[in-house]
Amino acid sequence: MRKSPVSKSNQKDIAKERIKILFKQAEEVFSENKFLANRYVTLARKIAMKVKIGIPLELKRRFCKHCYKYLMPGVNSRVRTRDGKVVISCFECKKFMRIVVKK
Repeated sequence: MRKSPVSKSNQKDIAKERIKILFKQAEEVFSENKFLANRYVTLARKIAMKVKIGIPLELKRRFCKHCYKYLMPGVNSRVRTRDGKVVISCFECKKFMRIVVKK
């Protein structure tokens, strides 16, 4: 017996909710277990890719684009402003993410 299929829009809504939950859990567990926080980010990315949705902008800034580690400012990342950009430095992979600030 097969389960009733879930519509694509419902799948995307469920995926968005799961991604938000995973990032919230990553934030909570980061101080005790960094590996688990990074695993939650990986799972959130896989869910987003599976259903072909983007990770929300406020969550996208919380992980490194190069090594996909969860970033906590002051612990494993640095946030600075420079020439109309926000520069986020990852201490895990030593790379930078530059985000343009609109006026």
